[in-house]
Amino acid sequence: MEEAPRFYAHPFDDDKLKEECGIFGVIGVTDASNFVALGLHALQHRGQEAGGIVCHDPELGFNSARRFGYVRDNFTSADIMETLPGPLAIGHVRYSTAGSKAAVIRDVQPFFGEFSMGGAAIAHNGNITNALALRKELIERGSIFQSSSDSECIIHLMARSLQKDIPDRMEDALRRVEGAFSVVAMTRTKLIGVRDPLGVRPLVIGKVADGWVLSSETCALDIIGAEFVREVEPGEMVVISAAKGVESRRPFRPQPSKFCIFEHVYFSRPDSIIGGQSVYETRRRIGVELAREAPVDADLVCPVPDSGTPAAIGYSQESGIPYAMGIIRNQYMGRTFIEPTEQIRNMGVRLKLNVNRALIKGKRVILVDDSVVRGTTSRKIKEMILDAGAAEVHFRIASPPTAWPCFYGVDTPQREKLLAATMSEDEMREHLNVDSLRFISLDGLYRAAGEPEGRNNACPQYCDACFSGEYPVEPSDMVAKGFQLKTAAE
Repeated sequence: MEEAPRFYAHPFDDDKLKEECGIFGVIGVTDASNFVALGLHALQHRGQEAGGIVCHDPELGFNSARRFGYVRDNFTSADIMETLPGPLAIGHVRYSTAGSKAAVIRDVQPFFGEFSMGGAAIAHNGNITNALALRKELIERGSIFQSSSDSECIIHLMARSLQKDIPDRMEDALRRVEGAFSVVAMTRTKLIGVRDPLGVRPLVIGKVADGWVLSSETCALDIIGAEFVREVEPGEMVVISAAKGVESRRPFRPQPSKFCIFEHVYFSRPDSIIGGQSVYETRRRIGVELAREAPVDADLVCPVPDSGTPAAIGYSQESGIPYAMGIIRNQYMGRTFIEPTEQIRNMGVRLKLNVNRALIKGKRVILVDDSVVRGTTSRKIKEMILDAGAAEVHFRIASPPTAWPCFYGVDTPQREKLLAATMSEDEMREHLNVDSLRFISLDGLYRAAGEPEGRNNACPQYCDACFSGEYPVEPSDMVAKGFQLKTAAE
């Protein structure tokens, strides 16, 4: 087994929700793997731990490559890309949200299975909330698992299906699965995309030359010059072949859509389009709503780079307070492959961010950030701003308080480690020791995301479980482990 590299998250990395995964597939172009590598590069923000590509060539059959680290460090190598020929390929970038947290090559997707009617590979973005129960059942029936990933359950369910072709077997398998999933899969001749019935995780269709593309986000279509066609709809399966183009199926009972609202706040790249809306524009509108809901007298509006930038621009535009780059991000900061000394660890967030002292000194500063999770980074940033001579520090947060863990493909700390799970907004302000702290309301977030009347509390238009504690799919594995769902009193 290939040994995992030793790489260490920086001390401030645990104070952000970790991106889920990115998936990408191409059919009908020469050297499809090269397109997939470019697409994965554009989706790198969704997972930086590892990446993989599986391809098929009519003469050479299936081939694959899986590597730790960034796409640019692996899938730009001519030696690797020459081993991935053919007109059909899929890929995956990973941040582990289920299974082992240790980096193990066998957990890196796409996963491949050989069936009686031929091989198939699958890449999954999301989380299967009944994976432990499924895994136990499958192992008792003789399945042998190679990885700790929940996604491998889908391959084993497909293997046990009695359906005659792979798309039908995939339908069979996914009907047993609960939770959130966007899937890109391939056979020898077909590219397949599926979204779960609630459409929690994103998936879009693109057209490039004579071929077709499936991608987590539209920004990855742009990098290969593909035209955005449409989103795969919640509960839809698309089967794409050179002969028939895009065929649509409906394997699941229709349900109201529950797209992840945090895609708008943080996960998706600002140059992507979601539900016909610019992610950048949604984030700018969040800032506008924040300025209306939580005004404050100040001299400067400064983003916490980079995810707070569009909201800070919106806050500045609405409030009339000048926008300024009070914090500068080190663009070359990545994960380190050496174990930091204690002295380096204590530098913490300063490795990544630095205060523009000449601008900040003597000013009343509004800091706009996308979220507060544990609060450790917010405290360090506040201290840096005060050390630089700021007169006042006011935090404005472009999401409601994150008080509940996500079980749908986002790596969230345990509930007791979430600041908002144990503290009120006033208690958080005292804990962070800032002059004021305000979060956007859920209604304000919904208005910014294109719902003029705000949140429909009877049937929310998005999945907002990390804020509300209302899980659209019960996380049955976690409940079996003792996780307490929200009570009526809460």
